[in-house]
Amino acid sequence: MKQLVIATKNAGKVEEFRDMFSKYQISVKSLLDFDQEIDDIVEDGETFEENATIKAETIAAEFEIPVVADDSGLEIDALDGAPGIYSARYAGEDKNDQRNLEKALRELNNVPDQKRTARFVCAVAVARPGHETFTVRGTCEGTIARHPKGEGGFGYDPIFVPLHSDRTMAEHTSDEKNSISHRKHAILKIEEWLQDLS
Repeated sequence: MKQLVIATKNAGKVEEFRDMFSKYQISVKSLLDFDQEIDDIVEDGETFEENATIKAETIAAEFEIPVVADDSGLEIDALDGAPGIYSARYAGEDKNDQRNLEKALRELNNVPDQKRTARFVCAVAVARPGHETFTVRGTCEGTIARHPKGEGGFGYDPIFVPLHSDRTMAEHTSDEKNSISHRKHAILKIEEWLQDLS
């Protein structure tokens, strides 16, 4: 089976990638699967694409293997695109999902329903030793609910309602979520490369 490293320590992301890559007969390893301790990578880019590239190239260079990395987050139109690339650290450096979504809801408290549009964004970078890194972007459009709902997913899923749905992402099954997510749309854009991976 073909192997690929996903440059993340986020267990939720790892499961989503595993589900999406299974159809390509690709075995996914994450940074949680290495025996050695891997230091957190400083993501100091100014875009999702730059941060994904930093992660992918750092791990590909260290282990000399093909690496896929993503940088993803939530863009809320009424907040001028915030939290954006700071989605994981929106309420502080400790990356607390609950506090992040509570902060977003507080800032949208007086925003009417029709102006609560938002999107999940996922930039995926593919880095391979001896090849130029490339990136793709996927999005999932929706709105921000007034209260968290659902037990599934992670991050901002409990307050994000995808277009054409009346349920938050956290109320969707993992299969439903993976069929419409920003990550899925990005993965489809590297499908040809995945099929050729050897």
